[in-house]
Amino acid sequence: MFLAMRELKYAKGRYFLIGLIMVLVAWLTFIVSGLASGLSSDNASILKDMNADYFVLQADSDHKLTRSTLAIEKLDEVRKLDRAIQAEPLAQTMLSVYQNDSKKKMDIALFGVDPKGTLMPSITEGKLMSADNEVVLDSSLKEKGIQLGDTLGDKELGIEWKVVGFTKNQKFSHTPVAFMNMDHYENLMKTSFGKKTASYSSIVVTTSSLTKDSLQKSLSDVEVITKKEAVQGIPGFKEEQGSLTMMIAFLIVIAAFIQAVFFYVITLQKISQFGVLKAIGAKTSYLAVNLVGQVLLLAIVAVAISIGLTFGVSAILPESMPFELGSDVLSQYSGLLILVSIVGALLSLNRIAKVDAIEAIGRVE
Repeated sequence: MFLAMRELKYAKGRYFLIGLIMVLVAWLTFIVSGLASGLSSDNASILKDMNADYFVLQADSDHKLTRSTLAIEKLDEVRKLDRAIQAEPLAQTMLSVYQNDSKKKMDIALFGVDPKGTLMPSITEGKLMSADNEVVLDSSLKEKGIQLGDTLGDKELGIEWKVVGFTKNQKFSHTPVAFMNMDHYENLMKTSFGKKTASYSSIVVTTSSLTKDSLQKSLSDVEVITKKEAVQGIPGFKEEQGSLTMMIAFLIVIAAFIQAVFFYVITLQKISQFGVLKAIGAKTSYLAVNLVGQVLLLAIVAVAISIGLTFGVSAILPESMPFELGSDVLSQYSGLLILVSIVGALLSLNRIAKVDAIEAIGRVE
């Protein structure tokens, strides 16, 4: 590392510009990664945080919870398969409702669950719904002015609920979730939306004794999917995440090419110096270690600075903007950016290995 440090001190301006480009590329990568993670949570946090192994849906629902309708008898059929099975019904629909007597509507994802079951998330403020006309909302709706004791509904449809509690990070398809007692949900579907028979959207299964295939074979006219497949089935989820992932991939590839070109050009400019070093006994491995060390040092410093800048930006972003940058995402992309920096330097290593000492010295002026 002696040569690496001496060169960094000697050519501060050159390496400052290279480092600046590395910082900007890494910074943009972290920003897009945070947005991708935030949008993923905003789109599917209710399913991601749900205590579930498998979802039983209607056959041919294409892994989509929104397309599934199951007869209530299916719940007993699933529970009879094995005593170790924990199965709970889940129903959902999308609604537009009014707050109190306001004329402005807001969208909610209405979920019918058992208030005492495992599908009901923990309450962060207020209490669980105990009466039929009570709901628990995602806390993001507080930004729209909704408070405990407010009413939501639609007088034309004869709907009116009292807000008795709030929970956190419960979104479905970028829409805040409202939790309701399952029995009241079914009554609502019959009285306000003309549904003739009671049904569920899904049966959520938690089991350590049965696999997805064994569940599928034991049940008829259903589709058994994993939690990951249920998340992927949310409308627009795969397309949204695919676009952002492609952007991140291009950024990382661009970072590798930029660094490879920069260090290759610098290596070509120093061919004569490498020749002299080889002539006085420096091994190719010694020169390679110094080059890799130089790249590694620049990459680590650039990534560290970009992480600090990213957290600085996230601190001033509005709460309405979905942005999450956890330790897993940071470590994953930090390691990847440092790795592609080293890979980008391999082209220069190949050129150093081919330097002929006598030929290089002959070009020294």
